[in-house]
Amino acid sequence: MADSARSPDELEQEIEIRRQRLVRTVDELAARANPRSIAQRGAERLKEEAGQVARAVGAIVRSDDAVVEAGDAPGGGSDKRLVLVGVGAAVTVTALILWGRRRRRR
Repeated sequence: MADSARSPDELEQEIEIRRQRLVRTVDELAARANPRSIAQRGAERLKEEAGQVARAVGAIVRSDDAVVEAGDAPGGGSDKRLVLVGVGAAVTVTALILWGRRRRRR
């Protein structure tokens, strides 16, 4: 019977505090479920993953250039246009996979 020891003013204050917490929670959930914010999070994730792919391909290209400079590569060099096409294809495939996953979740 701890409630009977509290005054009505204390109870009203506690109710108001809990109501404010509930309002913040509902607002946060509404923001998370907003289609625009969901799309923005997806776009950010796609940019991040595309950046990772670009960094990985960049590392491969740099290591390929180091091999060419050392004279270890047969044929004397690599066609950088093919590498760029490969990077573009990798980014495109990654984007399509992420887009397809997002569409399936709906």
